[in-house]
Amino acid sequence: MTVMDFGRLVTAMVTPFDSQLRIDKRKTEALTEHLIATGSTALVVAGTTGESPTLTGEEKVELLRYIVEIVDGRIPVIAGTGSNNTDASIELTQKAVEIGVDAIMLVVPYYNKPSQEGLYQHFRTIAESTRLPVMLYNIPGRSVINMQPETTVRLANDVMNIIAIKEANSDTSQMSHIIEQTPDDFVLYTGDDGMTLPCMSVGGKGVVSVASHVIGPEMAEMIQAFVGGDIAKASAWHRKLLPIFEGLFITANPAPVKAALALKGIDTGGVRLPLVSLTEQEHEYVKGLFS
Repeated sequence: MTVMDFGRLVTAMVTPFDSQLRIDKRKTEALTEHLIATGSTALVVAGTTGESPTLTGEEKVELLRYIVEIVDGRIPVIAGTGSNNTDASIELTQKAVEIGVDAIMLVVPYYNKPSQEGLYQHFRTIAESTRLPVMLYNIPGRSVINMQPETTVRLANDVMNIIAIKEANSDTSQMSHIIEQTPDDFVLYTGDDGMTLPCMSVGGKGVVSVASHVIGPEMAEMIQAFVGGDIAKASAWHRKLLPIFEGLFITANPAPVKAALALKGIDTGGVRLPLVSLTEQEHEYVKGLFS
């Protein structure tokens, strides 16, 4: 199996926009440096948190190229190249390879609702089009279907470069089955900040996080406490941070975390339609999380 260590605190990075909702390179550099400085061990670029459904293919390529240049090998850059179109995902993956990303993330296809065999063939076909390490991404809340543990296990065992999964089905039983039945070097991350400790308690590696944009050091301390065996300290951090984990999803991601970043003095602009910025009431709620 291909080996790559993404660390334990991976950030699903927002895409910074200017006032015209175009990708802003200056803001992108500032955010990238902020995330590295505050404990992110890898970055997922052009994923759902990065508003991938409203980024054009050209914008994704531009964004990936720029972030790879900024990061300059300091931490892994994982490109969100998955979609519900297998051929289009292969095409974007090949462009990401040329840019020099370290890995790719492939989301469960949304809307067209493939069978488990369809999921297997989709992921295997894309993964076999590249030598890059692949992280799968199961998110039933957005894709409508749940990739069953048996399908994940089959992919992990059959395809050498499928090395990880972002499991956003917050079911520790499903996580446990995957961890138990996949190779020892296959790693599972939760995609839900609030599930970081429960996930790690059953053998998960860590989290692909949204909250790390604004509380990276605190999350890193929580994770390190757990890894170091100080369960009481880790649990206390979890309870303290839980309102932020939950509050950042008061409405559709990434509008709340972009607002939270602005409160921290990091401007990443607004969100593209069909998403909208926070209402005044929602903004006050998010503000209250950090007061």
